[in-house]
Amino acid sequence: MFSRILITAVISGIVAGIAFTGLQAFKVMPLIWQAETYESASENVASGHSHAAPATSAHSHGDEGHDSWGPADGVERVAFTLLANVLIGIGFALLLCAAFALYGQVDWRKGLIWGFLGYTIFQLAPAFGLPPELPGMRSAPFNDRQIWWVATVAATAGGLALIFLAKQGIWKAVGIALIALPHMIGAPHPHFDGPSVLPAELAASFVSASLITNLLFWLLLGGVSAWSFRYISVRAETA
Repeated sequence: MFSRILITAVISGIVAGIAFTGLQAFKVMPLIWQAETYESASENVASGHSHAAPATSAHSHGDEGHDSWGPADGVERVAFTLLANVLIGIGFALLLCAAFALYGQVDWRKGLIWGFLGYTIFQLAPAFGLPPELPGMRSAPFNDRQIWWVATVAATAGGLALIFLAKQGIWKAVGIALIALPHMIGAPHPHFDGPSVLPAELAASFVSASLITNLLFWLLLGGVSAWSFRYISVRAETA
């Protein structure tokens, strides 16, 4: 069973990762590159007015102390993005395939449902409090954002499990309350004020593009994972 899960996850992760990278190259990456021009212009203006210390090249987005290294623009950057997307796809596909193994019979249609649930848990629910961010956007401290994100993912997963699996209405109500809890507490916000260097239209376009491309990624991952898992299982049983 483990070998079926692993093979399915690798196949699905590669297919979804390649498709996701193509979608990002078409809709998401141009917005990131555009935002970086605004960020670079803002840093140049700030360094040009600083007479107390030499300018630095820190690219932290609120995360102090991290190295500013990054892959070079062009083929290298796209290749690293592709590698990351494939690895992420394999990781999420492992979770989906484990659910398929516990759930029983699945097909690509049910896989789409599982994919949408994964999108809701890992992308949509956290985005209500922490929408996707472009370089140069104001953001809360990294640790605060990570803690809230993990709590939201866990609460959403637990809440959905209660809603769909629990038989008693009281537990379904608990599930709804659990999903709402992180949003009632509220996501962390930046501790400083000031205008953003990015146009609001650019940030809004990035949020919508990110959410749409992630939705397509999860639907494809769910559908391909379910189809591959079923196909490999049938072949193994008839061998």
